[in-house]
Amino acid sequence: MSESTSRTVPEVQGERGALSHRQIMTILAGLMLGMLLAALDMTIMGSATKTIADQLHGQTIQAWVTTSYLITSTISTPLYGKLSDILGRKPMYLAAITLFLAGSVLSSMAGSMYELAAFRAVQGLGAGGLMSLALAILADLVSPRKRSKYQGYFMAVWGTSSVLGPVVGGFFAGAGTIFGVDGWRWVFLVNVPVGIVALVVVARFLNVPHTKVKHRVDYWGAAALTVALVPLLIVAEQGRVWGWDSGLAFTMYGIGVFGLVAFVFVERLMGDEALLPLRLFRRPVFSLTNVINFVMGIGMFGMMMSLPLYLQIVKGATPTESGLQTLPMTAGILVGSMGSGILISKTGRYKRFPITGLGIVSLSMFLFAQIGVDTPLVSTMLIMALAGFGLGLCMQTLILAIQNDVPARDMGVATSSATFFRSIGGTVGTAVFLSILFGLVGEKIANAFAAVRTDQAFLAAAGQNPEFAKMLQDGGLDLNNTEFLEGLDPTLARPILTGFAESIDTVFMVGGFVTLVAFVLMWFLKEVPLSDKSGIQRVADDEATAAAPAIAH
Repeated sequence: MSESTSRTVPEVQGERGALSHRQIMTILAGLMLGMLLAALDMTIMGSATKTIADQLHGQTIQAWVTTSYLITSTISTPLYGKLSDILGRKPMYLAAITLFLAGSVLSSMAGSMYELAAFRAVQGLGAGGLMSLALAILADLVSPRKRSKYQGYFMAVWGTSSVLGPVVGGFFAGAGTIFGVDGWRWVFLVNVPVGIVALVVVARFLNVPHTKVKHRVDYWGAAALTVALVPLLIVAEQGRVWGWDSGLAFTMYGIGVFGLVAFVFVERLMGDEALLPLRLFRRPVFSLTNVINFVMGIGMFGMMMSLPLYLQIVKGATPTESGLQTLPMTAGILVGSMGSGILISKTGRYKRFPITGLGIVSLSMFLFAQIGVDTPLVSTMLIMALAGFGLGLCMQTLILAIQNDVPARDMGVATSSATFFRSIGGTVGTAVFLSILFGLVGEKIANAFAAVRTDQAFLAAAGQNPEFAKMLQDGGLDLNNTEFLEGLDPTLARPILTGFAESIDTVFMVGGFVTLVAFVLMWFLKEVPLSDKSGIQRVADDEATAAAPAIAH
């Protein structure tokens, strides 16, 4: 046992190692602050990146700021899971917060986009552990049957960040200077006070019993996973610019496949020491649930990426306004996750919720595929609420299914695997759906202009705006920057908005079919009865069982 274990177990554990609701909520406060750092950072950056790129004179390379963060957070996620199983949750969670804070401070001092990309990579190293470790720690403290109720608090954190992020990001990005510091730099500095409080709370109250395990760290597996994922994540971000069938793209594909083969080879050699032990994939619930996580990640991120584009481009909302307009989705997520959590705690049954949730998300995507330029905003917001409710029913329940199925000693790596596969699915989904969108939008806009070329109102408006008419004739419509739509005559802008709306509808339609695949797969998942014991209690039982033969002899 670790030193913290021997000191705190009598103090925090009640009968059979269970913690009281008050003790759990105290620890949960620190975990939620850590998760808030990662959640708020993503939503803040969404509305501030363009301004930051303008300030640092790097608009054309802003994608690398996102890519660097995505690479390090994705790769470090399974590493945190494995290391936390070996070294304990608390030191790894403290390390994750510390790395994230260091990256935040460095990012606030960036003098170029390349520097910012490097510092965002440091942030990503911390972010990789903030979400997965919080869920693993909760699994240590609470039994699967009661866990879904507490996971609803985590969903509340994500819901709050989805509303606050665009508002806060827009405020800082639009400010000139605050206390003598450029406004956009506060996008990163705002993490510091939240992170310090999280460090204090976690260091003071997170005293989770942990049995030190003598295992090797699978550094070769981590290196092979890096070789596999980095090229694929880069091509996912840059493929639309390079061309998906370009020589550079195929080079990335080749390196990625080589890394994947090497990773599987190393994991077979490492056995139980592996970063992602292959024996876990022989468990039907673990393997199928992660496939569902991957597929759901593709569709979910496709929806999350398309909605802001529709609201901002087609409906003309600012980043802050679009964040507020997605509030019904946040409310739906909270209602779905809280409601399903309460029912799972009462009944012990969980499979029905992700089945229902994925069915609702698929239906929502097909409904989104019908929205257009003239669709009332209230109709779109009602569909958002429906989609959010569906997501709330399945997101945390799938993680619960994995945690309930695996041995207690693998809780960290199993939990991180769920986040890992969903993140990879999200990356693939974002790349694929952006490719579909921008592959179609040019043709759709051209068709929309062709449909109004004899319309008298359009011809009259074009006659009053000769610069725009000349730009169309010269083929100079630049879709990389849509700010010109803000002051454009609505009659002239409508064909462009129609082209974007129809292209986004196609993205939603494809996303609906992708989510439908996850819905079908969910029916094949075997429901394992939920345990009434927390991770700590299960470990204690396993140790007692292992010690029994020795005592008998």
